[in-house]
Amino acid sequence: MTKKLYIASPFGFSEAGRSYMYDTVVPVIAQLGYEVLDPWKLTPDELITEVSQMSYGVAKRNRWREINKIIGANNTEAIRQSDGIFAILDGVDVDSGTASEIGFAAALGKPVVGYRGDFRLSADNEGGKVNVQVQYFIEMHGGQLVTELSDVPEALKLVFH
Repeated sequence: MTKKLYIASPFGFSEAGRSYMYDTVVPVIAQLGYEVLDPWKLTPDELITEVSQMSYGVAKRNRWREINKIIGANNTEAIRQSDGIFAILDGVDVDSGTASEIGFAAALGKPVVGYRGDFRLSADNEGGKVNVQVQYFIEMHGGQLVTELSDVPEALKLVFH
């Protein structure tokens, strides 16, 4: 049975991030035989495009509030259906949405593999690689945090097989 991995990442917000995610990261995971649950593809593009093109104002704000609930519910259900999470932790600090998804997965008892290819310091102290609580949740159920994309396949095998 194919294992399902939810990809937690802020990369969907930018063109450069999407390019790296879909040209580099997702193929690594897919080639290993995992089914990718991609939060950036769970909500129809038409909903996002529709509201993005609206004029600034109350109607746009209210529509975003509706869509935000749809996005949150879709992502929550995908995490529930997953066997675990692959989380991209790049940035000055771990993205708040990614951190939330890691915490939710940990609360559900799901393992997490974190990838931080960003060489900037992001930990609370010399003992960690990222925020202490985020790293704890990653490691809580046997997950790993790796710093090289080439180490991702081995980490996924160890954590999810």
